[in-house]
This record gives sequence, structure tokens and C-alpha cells, in this order.
Amino acid sequence: MAGGRMGGYASRILDIGGVRTAVEWAAAEGWNPGLHDADAFAAADTTGFRGAWWGDELVATISAVRYGAELGFIGFYIVSPHWRGRGIGYRLWGEAMASLADVPTVGLDAVVEQQEAYARSGFVRAFSSFRHGGVLEGRASARARSVTGAVRDALVAHDRQHFPAGRRAFLEAWWSLPDSHTRFIAVEGAVVASGTIRRCRDGWKVGPLFADSPGLAEELLDDLVACAGGRARVFLDAPEPNGAAGRLAAERGMEVVFETGRMYRGPDPGLPLPRIFGVTSFELG
Repeated sequence: MAGGRMGGYASRILDIGGVRTAVEWAAAEGWNPGLHDADAFAAADTTGFRGAWWGDELVATISAVRYGAELGFIGFYIVSPHWRGRGIGYRLWGEAMASLADVPTVGLDAVVEQQEAYARSGFVRAFSSFRHGGVLEGRASARARSVTGAVRDALVAHDRQHFPAGRRAFLEAWWSLPDSHTRFIAVEGAVVASGTIRRCRDGWKVGPLFADSPGLAEELLDDLVACAGGRARVFLDAPEPNGAAGRLAAERGMEVVFETGRMYRGPDPGLPLPRIFGVTSFELG
């Protein structure tokens, strides 16, 4: 069993049951994860989630997901409320970061009040993201299509244009989640927009939403909402530097309900933010 001990402390890699527990803890913290996120998150890196136990009790979780040799991403850093302030989370954080020591860039999305703490660990803020929420009316697009075997390679390649590393295993699981819909638009055989909407504890989340233009993003967003039933409470996590994404949300009456800061330790991968209208998730990038 991989892990370490400190008095009654023990740490080890989480199995799928442990990952599901981490997602439930995230829901309790108000992060509003998808109903079935755990299966896709676990597929991203089968050794990427760690837990800390005190005796037989799970007391802290963290994810340190590795995307090939290029990128690591930290998320699910949660200590059970009555175990906070005892140094357990800090110990688990150190183990997670050590597991990514050979990765040149490590990213995370930090809530505002924790950004200073992450800065002391060498993380530098790159941009803010705002979660917009509101009730939207959908409209199906005649051009949008669902994922089929014939287009999977093209969709993986499209994702790679908007994410710093390959993540096919995650995407294959993400596209297959129950209570979700993935759609794309292609023009002359080239994918120009893609996105996923999934059922969450509260409403639906759109993520990712990648598009070559604001008009395409608008068209695909409307189509995704139509897939969710035509009228739904929807959340979109948009990077602040993409002003068109913020305007798209505001024009539909969506309000900012949450803010995070994307931070990196190591080189900033330089995301094409004008084409990113919705990040995939705050937990895994």
C-alpha cells in the first residue's frame, strides 16, 4: 500500500469509492459537482487521488492528477471540518505536490481567500474565472451533432488545442457520463466548437465550451441547454479574460455566483482564452 504514516496518520491512493467520497465532500462544501463526476475524474489518472486517514477515519482528500509529462493539476483539497487545524491537510498537500515533482507545470483553481496561501507555495495567479448562473432557454442547432466513434479523434484533437496536455482517457469517460450531453459543430469537416453539459446537484453545468468565435459559442450553448430539456438552471465557468464569454452570460441574465483564480507553479501554458468560453471543471482543469 503506497502511503506514509505520522502517529495515527496514514495516507494512500483512493480507489473509486474514495473518489466518490471526495466528490460528496466537495458537494458538502457547496462546489456543486456533477452527479456522476467521480467516474470521469478517476479515469483521468487512476493514481491521482489521495486520502489521509486517522485510524479508520478518512479525514482529508486531495487530487494531484497527472496529464502525461506536461501538466499536473491539484483539486479536491478538503479536510473534514472537525479535523482542520491539526496539520493533516498540510502533510497531505506535501505528498500530493511531491508526486508531481517531475512535472514542469502544476495548475489549480483557487478560491479568492486561499490564493495568498498558494502563492506562498510558489503558485502564480494567471487569470480569474467566474461562475455564471441563471435559468436559460435552449434552442437546438441544426448544425450541432452528438459524439460518435467516427469523430472521437477529431474531438480529442480539438480539446488538445484548448488544454495544455492530452487527456483522452478523461474525455472518453466525460463524454459517456449519464445525465450529460456532448455536442460539437463542424464546418467543412473541421471541428469549430465543442462542449458538454451535465446534470449537477443544482441544475446543469456547461464545461467545457470551446469555440472559434462568440457566435459559435452562443449557438452551441443554446443547443446544449436544449439537450438538457429546453429550459434549465445552468452554470458556466468562464475565464475573465474572455470578455465575450462574460457578455454571452450576462446577455442571458446569468449572474456571477462564484470566483476562482487559475494559478500555476512553473511555466504558464498560455491557454487560448479567447476561444475558451467555459472551462471543463475547477477541480481538474
